[in-house]
Order: sequence, then C-alpha cells, then structure tokens
Amino acid sequence: MNTLFTYKHNYMFRAGNGEEGGQRRCHGKNGEDLVLKVPEGTILREEHTGEIIADMSGNNTRQVILKGGRGGRGNMNFATPTNQAPQYAEPGKPAMELDITMELKLVADVGLVGFPNAGKSTFLSRVTRAKPKIADYPFTTIQPNLGVVEFDDGRGFVIADMPGLIEGASEGVGLGHEFLRHIERTRVIVHIVDAASFDGRDPVSDIRAIHRELEQYNPKIMKKPIVIAANKIDVLGGMEDDPIARIRKEFEPEGYEIYPISAVTGQGVKELLYEVLKLLETKATEPVYYEQEYFPEDNLVTEDLPYSIAVTEDRKGKPVYIVEGPKIDKMLSYTNLESEKGFTYFQNWMRKTGINKNLEYYGIKEGDTVRMYGHEFDYYTENTEEQDDSDE
Repeated sequence: MNTLFTYKHNYMFRAGNGEEGGQRRCHGKNGEDLVLKVPEGTILREEHTGEIIADMSGNNTRQVILKGGRGGRGNMNFATPTNQAPQYAEPGKPAMELDITMELKLVADVGLVGFPNAGKSTFLSRVTRAKPKIADYPFTTIQPNLGVVEFDDGRGFVIADMPGLIEGASEGVGLGHEFLRHIERTRVIVHIVDAASFDGRDPVSDIRAIHRELEQYNPKIMKKPIVIAANKIDVLGGMEDDPIARIRKEFEPEGYEIYPISAVTGQGVKELLYEVLKLLETKATEPVYYEQEYFPEDNLVTEDLPYSIAVTEDRKGKPVYIVEGPKIDKMLSYTNLESEKGFTYFQNWMRKTGINKNLEYYGIKEGDTVRMYGHEFDYYTENTEEQDDSDE
C-alpha cells in the first residue's frame, strides 16, 4: 500500500466482543482480531487530543492499538459453599473503542520541493523508474510520487516528488499542509527552481518564498541539508541576464550549493545526484520517527468484576440500566446505603471498580436510572472523594 485511499469512505471498524462465560467453568471465547493495513509512514493519532498512538514506520510494522474483548469466566468460578450453582457468569468484555485519525507522512531520503511547473516530475522521471504525470499546469501532482535512484556501485536512495507548493501553503492555503507534512521525514531537500522564468516568475524570489513556507511550517525543516537545482538551463541561450549567476550570488554566501541542470536533456543531473548521495552519507540525519504519546490502555478503563449490564426502559420510555453480579450483590448486602458514609463508600466502589466507566460505554447520561438488586439510583458523573480511614 502507498496511500490511505482505502479508508476514505470506510471509516468504522469493529473487532469481536468476548463471549460471556458459560456453565461448568466454561470461559467465553475471546473476540476475534481485526487487522488493518496501512502504508509505511502512517501516523495514528487520538482524534480528540491529537496525541500520537503509533508511527507505523521503520521497524514498527505491527502494533496492537486496541485489545479486543476478553471472554468471561464461567459460572462455577463464582461458586460458594451456599451457592453451588450460581446463575451468573462473567460477561464478555466489550472491545475497547477509540476514535483515531490516520495521517501519511512518507518516509523518503530526499524530497523535491519547488513551485508548480519547476520541473520536479520531469526530474524524477529521468533519475528513477517512476512514471509521474507531467503536464503544463499547476498541481499536476496530487499525491507525492516515489522513486529509487540507483548508482552503478549499488548505492542509492529513495526520492519523493512533493506536489508544487504555493505561497501560503504553511497556513493551509490550497492543499498546503497535505503536502508539507511529507517533507518532515526527508533527510535531504532538493529545491528545484525554474531558472528560465517560463511563467514570468523570478527564480530568486521563488527560492525565498519556498524557504519562507518551509520555515513557517516547521523551522526544523530548514536545518536539513538543502541543494538548489537551477532547472531548464537548456533554454537559457540568448538571455541578457544570467539567472544562474544571480542565484549563485544570492545563495552561495549563505552556504547553499547551486547545481545548474536540465531535467529534459539530463545536463548536470549526474553531478547533482552525487552531491545528494554525499550529503546523505555525511551530513544527513536519520528519518524522523515519532514516539508514542497516547496509550489507549491507560486511558480506557476495563474491569474484571463478574457482572452484566442490561438496558431497558421505564413506563415513560426513560432508559434504565440494570447492573447485576455476585460482588455487587455482596457489597450491597453489607453496605448501609441510608447513611452518608455508606452511600459515599458505595459511590467510590462503583468508580474504582470501573462500573461507572462501563455504564458510560453503554451510553448512560446524567439523571438516568441505575437499578441494582431492588435499589434504584440517579446517575451523576461528579466523583465523590473517599472518607479518611479514621472516619470509617
């Protein structure tokens, strides 16, 4: 895979829930795995916080994002001397649920940047076996094209043609952010500029504009090795003003290497490629990989109590949540819910065991009714602090 197109219109995926336990100590069957395939370089983020769950790059080729539902324990696991055949078993745990966003940041050694029609796609087609679409209008390239540059001695590198940038891209103008994010992973940047000014543009101004967009999007990008390729020198004959000399005068004092090339005829291309290879081997840093920031298991509470939750309605159509289980029955039998301390203990127990969290999973709202072994409660989300031991 090299795109996330599969997920453009298919955006909900469900693994299996664990089955409930059965008779004779039978455990319920675990939920079935669901495997989603993504291209290398895909970053998964928790939708609401934006924190990174996984970066599917480098050696990270498989990662469990959410654990499926575990099967419940059978009824005999909860037998007591006074209840040899309990009628309840542990419910199968529902699969954890999470909203994520998928973002593809390509992993390439070299990124080609420049304004539309600067000749990036032509350059890529000449130096690799890639066959990008080439036309004479802006934004021909919608998805970055990847190719592999191979040298006679066996060395090589992966190069990506980034779609033509426009001014304001760093602020999201056009598809700016969609394109700029791919540059973050590249180790070397080749900036291709139209030295012939076919569109009436000034090459020096174009270089400054692109550098400004990169700087505004992510200042770290401008710290990468950057080579300027002054393209279309095959059509410079007869020009009064030498654009190559202007580019050299402007940017060589700042430490940039300038390589005049023709992507059409191949003139100067070999020298440029060897310079890029040298930078990759001597000055370039490793590709950018992102550390995990969001850990689903730490944020999504699950519990091991044997109990069940059923949802019904009262006579007015208001939802009622029925919670039953052996430990709940036992806890209610020795807790005095009429006293403030007893009710506070009950509230804390519900919160600590994760029952409140699971009720939220089932969709409970403020003011809904919870029914437990003849008791009915109104549900509220405010946490109640536990009493000090000295007060109990």
